[in-house]
Order: sequence, then structure tokens, then C-alpha cells
Amino acid sequence: MISFHPPVRTLMGPGPSDVNPRILEAMSRPTIGHLDPEFIRLMDEIKELLQYAFKTRNALTLPVSAPGSAGMEAAFVNLLQRGDKVIVCQNGAFGGRMKENVERCGGVAVMVMDEWGSAIDLDKVEDALKANSDARVLAFVHAETSTGVRNDARALATLARKHDCMTIMDAVTSLGGIEVDADGWGVDVIYSGSQKCLSCVPGLSPITFSARAMDAIRNRSTRVQSWFLDMNLIMDYWGGSSKRSYHHTAPINALYALHEALMILQEESLERAWERHALHHQALVTGLEAMGLSMRVAPTHRLPQLNAVNVPEGVDEAGVRATLLQLYGLEIGAGLGSLAGKVWRIGLMGFGCNQKNVLFCLSALEDTLLSVGAPVTVGRSLSAARGYYTQQSV
Repeated sequence: MISFHPPVRTLMGPGPSDVNPRILEAMSRPTIGHLDPEFIRLMDEIKELLQYAFKTRNALTLPVSAPGSAGMEAAFVNLLQRGDKVIVCQNGAFGGRMKENVERCGGVAVMVMDEWGSAIDLDKVEDALKANSDARVLAFVHAETSTGVRNDARALATLARKHDCMTIMDAVTSLGGIEVDADGWGVDVIYSGSQKCLSCVPGLSPITFSARAMDAIRNRSTRVQSWFLDMNLIMDYWGGSSKRSYHHTAPINALYALHEALMILQEESLERAWERHALHHQALVTGLEAMGLSMRVAPTHRLPQLNAVNVPEGVDEAGVRATLLQLYGLEIGAGLGSLAGKVWRIGLMGFGCNQKNVLFCLSALEDTLLSVGAPVTVGRSLSAARGYYTQQSV
């Protein structure tokens, strides 16, 4: 065996995204103890930066020391007790994971199902809330990574408040790429991931709990089923006082990376980051459509950071992805679930959301499709995308 040296890739799949060199440098800084006074100071800054990113003043705002899937589990195991009823919205793979979490907590999942590639139907949700007045929580995915659909988080949270339900929102792919407004929308728990639009290394899950959610956790009649994810314990480590109670050895260097990623986001500003994702998304779509490809999701519900592109009839979608990776070092994603084999998922996230990547992806994809005889229009995608950029700079 020898030391592992990974190949250089351009990551334009559903995540992880390309990591900013500033973040990689931050990870290489000297490791200190997880109760060192300087590390406690860093924890306070991370909390403040996450509050900025989530648009919240929630006291319990922190990074869970594990990937976004653990953030999801932390949300459910802390809020739910056996027998609790949860309205779960599913229009993709990650709504299904929410259902799994409800059931593993001993809860009852009432499903509101919509077609993959379509947005959650608000009328269906309201009907479910009316028919289940004893439901405690409404759970939904803001940015459905499996389909590229943006669900109306503000409207869903408003419905939940109207029916006296708490809310759990998956923002794994949305945080830093499109608007997330925890306080303005009144969402009780939002969890995310470090490896998407924050362009940090994988392995951390930013999460925020409202005051109402914190009260529910403190006043549980049973213990949280997960010791590691029990916020009653973690509050004492990520709390506001200078004296912290040991809970676990935090991933020190990964938190250096998250701090740097959040600093980069703050320097750019949330609003400019959202505008940048929208700009490059539209340039990509313009180029793809000029090539003769089509998008799976209607324009009103498309995510700028995750683009679901229909695979042309007769094209081996896996073969195209393999060629892009082998010849160009370019990674794009496959479809999941009912969209497997039918779409490619092209990510434009964080540091990787830029003009260079858009033009590179269009060029490599066109060349690869031509090599397999796909029915694409030659020579128009790059000029169309460049034309869009020119129009926007006027």
C-alpha cells in the first residue's frame, strides 16, 4: 500500500461540491483540544455564523458532528416520542427518509405524496392537517436533492402554524444556495449539510432549534432514544456559557473548515450568494436547451443548485456519466428512485457555482453526447450560455 492521492475532479453532482482552497487550508491548521479556551471561542463564532446563514437568533444553533443524515435524525429523535403523529410530505427520496425516521421513533407517519419532479401540493397538505388535528409535526424537504424541486417552505410553515403543528425542514441542499429564513418563516427545526452549497468538506450537519422546539425537548416524558444526538446533553456543550460540559470529542479540524466556509458566505452575503446561484443556473439551462436537452422540473419550482436534466431517448445515461468522469474528470449525478435512468443531476453548488464550470460542463456533455450519437444540436450551447452572461452584465 502507498499513501492515497485522489484524482483531481470537478464535482458537479448532487454533492459533495468542490471545496474552496481556503477551506482545505483551514483544515490543515494545528489541532487543539475540544475544551481549549480558543476552541470554545471558535465554537461561539461558528454558532453566530450559523445563525446568520439560517437567518435566526435561535440559541440552540450548532453543527452536529456527523453528516446531514445525522442532522435529520437529530431533528426527529429529539422532537418525537412514541405514538406521535407526523404529517410527512414526500415528492422525492429524502421525504421517504423522513418517514423512516418517524417510524423508527415509534411515531405514526401520515404521508402526503406527490409525483417526483413536482412540488408539494399545499392543498393536500392542508387537507391532511385538517384530517389529523392531533398531528404534532409537519415534516418536509425544502430542496429535494433527488429531483431538483424547490418546495414552498414559507407556505408549508404557515400552514403548520395555522394548525398548531411544529415543523421539521430539510435544508441540506438549500442552505447557502437559496433563501432559508428560519425566524421569518417560523420553522421549528432546520437541518442541513456542510458539503453542498457551503462547499465545505462532508461530515457536519448544521442545525437550528426554535425556542418552542427547545421547550418540547426539555419537557419530554421519555428520554431521547439516541444518547449521542440528545440535545438536552449537547446544549451543555454548545451552550452560551463559557464553561462547557464534555459531551464528545468534536471534529476539531472539520470545524475549522466549517468556520472558514461560513466566513466566506458572510463575506459574499446571503443575498449575493443566492443571486450567483440563480445566474449560473439560468446560464446552464440556456445552454442545455440550446443543445436540445430538456429539464425535468417546471421553471417555477426548479432549484438553481441542483438541475435535473432529461436523458435523451436511447442514450445510456450511466455510460455518459462514466465517460465524463474518465475523459474530463467531471462528475455529474444519476437519477434516484423513479427517476433512475431517466435524468442526470447537475449540481451548481457553492464554490463550484461559477461560469467556468458551466461552460466546461456544457462543452464536455455536448462532446460526449455526440460521441454516442445522441440527437443534440451541435455548436449552440456555449454561445447560448455566453450570450446569457453577456445580457446579464449589461
